[in-house]
Formats: sequence, structure tokens, C-alpha cells
Amino acid sequence: MSETFGVVGAGTMGNGIAQVAARAGFDVVLRDVADDFLARGMAAIDKSLQRDVDKERLTIDDKQTIVGRIRTTTNLADLRDAIIVVEAVTEQLAVKSEVFKALDAIVQGDAILASNTSSISITKLAAITQRPDKVIGMHFMNPVPVMKLVEIIRGAATSDETYKTVHALTQKLDKIPLECNDSPGFISNRVLMPMINEAIFALYEGVASRESIDGIMKLGMNHPMGPLTLADFIGLDVCLAIMNVLHDGFGDSKYRPCPLLKRYVDAGWLGRKSGRGFYEY
Repeated sequence: MSETFGVVGAGTMGNGIAQVAARAGFDVVLRDVADDFLARGMAAIDKSLQRDVDKERLTIDDKQTIVGRIRTTTNLADLRDAIIVVEAVTEQLAVKSEVFKALDAIVQGDAILASNTSSISITKLAAITQRPDKVIGMHFMNPVPVMKLVEIIRGAATSDETYKTVHALTQKLDKIPLECNDSPGFISNRVLMPMINEAIFALYEGVASRESIDGIMKLGMNHPMGPLTLADFIGLDVCLAIMNVLHDGFGDSKYRPCPLLKRYVDAGWLGRKSGRGFYEY
């Protein structure tokens, strides 16, 4: 079996994962539903690697070799020979379920199916497949080429063998794997999102301006960016989706999304990607 690394979804996270895998020496198959999404993903990879060339961390030949290892496709069947496929599609259970069901029928029996979900249950995704022991969460951080952490999430059925394989694979990608069990929001978003949500409540209640809230957390807590700036960077729709997962999963009112967050998402003010969120871009 060749060392083919599959990625489904060529968006911000997917193209970052493909880049990191190609840089680690894997042959990558990157799949998305449309050619223009793939073209956009490849352009992002090219731009990211060019930054490393400009900073003399990579030669132009190295860059071309890395890009040359990535093959794009709109056909899911092209992932059939992958030893692992990482799904990085929209943060919606229905969409991810469809991808997992299709992949399960396509890839070889010993291939691992991983999800880059930031909050959805790995146990639920695994149960859709005929290989629940080979399903795991690999939650990369944004921006993928820069951030070292991969949160490894074990579902109820994930085998020790699958965990060990993915742990070693993560290290081969020059990342640091840290394990947690399947629980709403895992660790990263269970801790981060309520903090962001609380900052939004403080803004909503007029406790302080957006600049003060972000400035206090940056200067006082040594955070690299304030919670409202970070929310805009992540995408307010993503923040809302994760708060809903936490709220539904725990049934605890402390996870209720702030009405201001809901209003901004309804208005289409999703942050950096839409040109407006808590700040204007």
C-alpha cells in the first residue's frame, strides 16, 4: 500500500493539512466538490510555501517538489488507496456523516478515517461506518502550517492501534499530538469558546468597548489576540456552531450562545471572511 494521504475539503483547514502532509513526504490526494475550490486551495498552498521561500526556510526546488506531491480531484473514489483520509469539510454533522459513509465504502479495509472536526462527536461519526475502531479525531489548529498542536480525539470505539498509528503519523507531520477523549468541544473549544462567548456577552451588556475587551485580555493575560478579534478570525458562524454543540451536548445554560453572536451570524457578519464581524476588514 502506497503512502497516500487523503484530505477531503480544500478550504482553509484542508489545504493546510494537505500542505503539511506533502511537506512531510506523503503523496497527497486533495478532494473537493468543485474545481474552483481546489484551485483556490492550491493557490493558498502556493502562497504559504512562497512565504517560506522568501524567508529562505525553503528553496524554490523544495517548494515545487512539495506542490508536485499534491494531486487534486473532485472524485472521492480517487482516495481509494489512501492509508489515512482526513475529513475537513463544513462543521455540520449531516455533511460529515455523508462523507464518512462514502469514504467507508471506498477506502481499503485497514485505512484510517480521521475528522478535523473542532467539536462534533467522533463516536457518532464512527458509528456511521463499518470500521468504528479505525475512526479518530485529528483536530488541527489554524493556521495549520504554523500551529504545532493536533488534538487527537478517541471515540468510544477507537482502537489503541489506530491511536498509536495516528500519534506517530502526527509526529511525522512535525506536529505535537495531545490526546483527549470524545466529549463536546473536546478540550480546545470547551475552554476557548465559552471565553469568547463571555467576551461577546460583555460587549452586548455594554461593560466595555471591543477595543478594551480585546486589549485587557491581550495585555493582562498575554493572549496573542483578543477574544473578539479571535472570533472574527475563526468565523462567527463557526463559533456559534460550536457553542450550540456545547449547549446541546451538556444541556447546561452556561454554554448558551450570546444573542449578539446569533444576531451577527443572522446578519451575515461572520468576521474576517465576510469583511465584517466585531471589527471591519
